[in-house]
Amino acid sequence: MPTLFTDKKPILIAGPTASGKSALAIKIARQCNGAIINADALQVYEGWNILTARPGADDLGQCPHYMYGYVAMDQSYSVGGWLRAVKQQLTDCETRGERPVVVGGTGLFFSALTKGLADIPKVPLEVRQKADQMAIDQGRDVFAAILKLKDPDTYAQIDVQNPARTQRAWEVLETTGTGLSTWQKNQPAPIIPEAEAHLISLTSDTDWLNARIDQRFDTMVSLGALEECRAAMGSWWDETLPSCKAIGAKELIYHLKGELGLTDAVEAAKLQTRRYAKRQRTWFRSHMKTWHKLHISDDEIDIPLL
Repeated sequence: MPTLFTDKKPILIAGPTASGKSALAIKIARQCNGAIINADALQVYEGWNILTARPGADDLGQCPHYMYGYVAMDQSYSVGGWLRAVKQQLTDCETRGERPVVVGGTGLFFSALTKGLADIPKVPLEVRQKADQMAIDQGRDVFAAILKLKDPDTYAQIDVQNPARTQRAWEVLETTGTGLSTWQKNQPAPIIPEAEAHLISLTSDTDWLNARIDQRFDTMVSLGALEECRAAMGSWWDETLPSCKAIGAKELIYHLKGELGLTDAVEAAKLQTRRYAKRQRTWFRSHMKTWHKLHISDDEIDIPLL
């Protein structure tokens, strides 16, 4: 691990789900008067505690934690929203004399923080609805075809096999008249440039991580994940909401509705979590090449399951 305590640079810790990043962040924060700032897109929501493995009471008592569980479940939450919130939080930490330790598994949050984020105007609802209808009527490949003709620079830079990316690029072009690639070229300077922070990306053996994922989900169920999902069903649950993308929520709710046995629901949730961790690892390898890689296992770091 790089030497962290001879300066006051912010410390950024990224890692796949269940990799032990929160436990490591607490250890570091306790040694450097640090405050942990959340960089996980689902832990920002107030309705999930157990199912997103948000820090529990014991963890919260060890050092300050910020930006957890503060967004209403029926609200959309973007990278830009997180970036604005974290900018204010960094200022507040400086005022309090706390050293920021930013930790999470959402790669886009870290990319925006250390590389900058284009200030793209919000896409109006009517444009989003128009795009959704186009996808239904013409197929989701329609956006890539339009970009190829009208915005070739963006077409050349994005994954045109990803319909969500091509639809987003079309929506930006339709809303602003300017291509997504142009907006990105003119993005402002990052809040924390990579050279001005300690960057740690956790790695581990795949079998070790998969075993932790499975064990952790069993722990979640024993701690009340089903009750958490039952409460969601009785109030704000809507599969289309970003907040309801928490892995395991849909599977457990299918069980609660009588559509899936508990064993099958748990196994399906574990599988989805392992797949998500694989996507995270791939993203980190591709986008965090300059980050210090810290390989961990239970033999090296005392990491609780939650």
